[in-house]
Amino acid sequence: MPKIAAIRSLMFVPGHRESMIDKCAAAGADAVVLDLEDSVPGPDKVAARELVAGKLAGLAAKGQRTYVRINRTRHLYSFEDILAVVQPGLEGIMLSMPDGPLDVAIASALVAEAEERNGVAEGSVGIIPALETPRGLQHAWECAQAERVVALVGASAKNADLQRAMEWEWQEDSLESKYMKSRVIMACRAAGKQPIGGIWQQVHDLDGLRRYAQIDRKLGMGGTTILHPSNAAVVNEIFMPTAEDVAYYEGMVKAYEEGLANGRASVMYKGEHIDTAHFATAKQKIALARSLRK
Repeated sequence: MPKIAAIRSLMFVPGHRESMIDKCAAAGADAVVLDLEDSVPGPDKVAARELVAGKLAGLAAKGQRTYVRINRTRHLYSFEDILAVVQPGLEGIMLSMPDGPLDVAIASALVAEAEERNGVAEGSVGIIPALETPRGLQHAWECAQAERVVALVGASAKNADLQRAMEWEWQEDSLESKYMKSRVIMACRAAGKQPIGGIWQQVHDLDGLRRYAQIDRKLGMGGTTILHPSNAAVVNEIFMPTAEDVAYYEGMVKAYEEGLANGRASVMYKGEHIDTAHFATAKQKIALARSLRK
């Protein structure tokens, strides 16, 4: 199974816009998704595929983690897209609108075939399904368990596919999608994968983005999808433990260890009762902060 570092910000970049691809590494997003699907007009899709395939090595040389969102027909994901982009430097493929584990399994087989044909290390290319249909969401756990899957995207975009399918009304406080997002988070945490949320379409309203991303973080998302370079720094900050957070948890670790040294498995820390569960949480938070700083 491919292993990935945490993704706080996952930025979509239209695959037919060369200037945007060339600039994307400067945005500071943890990972980018070069899009061959919805953001590319039909007549430009073949040229976009060739353009994206030609840019992967250069992005990898800059240290940019890169995914590609591929097209799909009614029955199958595009093997032409997969065969073109599965090459050294690609971290993974994003699947749009999978209806369940069968779609993920078929895509995984196509990626495996492309790895073999293109001389890419077997099993090195990950898959991120974006759950955008009611059936796909119902099968979040089964999708999360797939070997190549490294993360699931559970995002609610205003007036987009999921809103239309669910017939809900989008709200800035994410109330309509909290149950959906919680299902994705639970499936990912149970499978040891990363849940990724989103998506804020009013890209120049950074205050709104901050509020929306904070909801995802508080729910348990590990990161969020973004649409504009200006959004990367805001999101990265939200999903990065602050210095105050780290100091708080380091103090908790110290207090608990001092308690153990004195024969106590529970102690008071800043007015709160803590025990081994809190100690484990504190160590997890500190480890996350250290990994993200790297």
